[in-house]
Amino acid sequence: MELVARTAVIGIGNEFRRDDGVGWAVVTALEDRAARQPLSRATVLARSDGDPGRLIGLWEDTALAVVVDACFPPSAQPGRTHRWSGNPDGSFHPAGPARHSTHGLGLAEAVRLGDVLGRGPGRLVVYAVEGADRALGTGLTPAVARAVPVLVRRIEADIRRDGEARAHGPRDG
Repeated sequence: MELVARTAVIGIGNEFRRDDGVGWAVVTALEDRAARQPLSRATVLARSDGDPGRLIGLWEDTALAVVVDACFPPSAQPGRTHRWSGNPDGSFHPAGPARHSTHGLGLAEAVRLGDVLGRGPGRLVVYAVEGADRALGTGLTPAVARAVPVLVRRIEADIRRDGEARAHGPRDG
């Protein structure tokens, strides 16, 4: 697989299920910010419902894919954000199949399927935001809404670092 020098930022969720829309809210905030101060030309911003096939299509052949999704663990602290950028062996080990996701098949299954098909991103960064409310309705709860601008800054930093690392190429160890 030959990686295209581009980045995909993918917000997973459903804007009509309250905090489950945090991924889409982050993409919207990045679009608004990019209108004032453009991101790298090679950055694609996308929204997804979490379907594994569509996710794979969005991140296929990218050098970096950043995925933002809500999670709903039993003892959630709404707005708390977790960042994962791979285990040392590059694998992804979820707690259980779609255990804290509102999607039938979770992100872990999409990552595994993409890897098996040779259609995964070069590097994957996942942000999971703990949510409080996934009932029908629009709008994020206040704690989750406060996490959005923080995530925008963190994702911009991820994109910048990845671009700098690619510009300098591999280093001799």
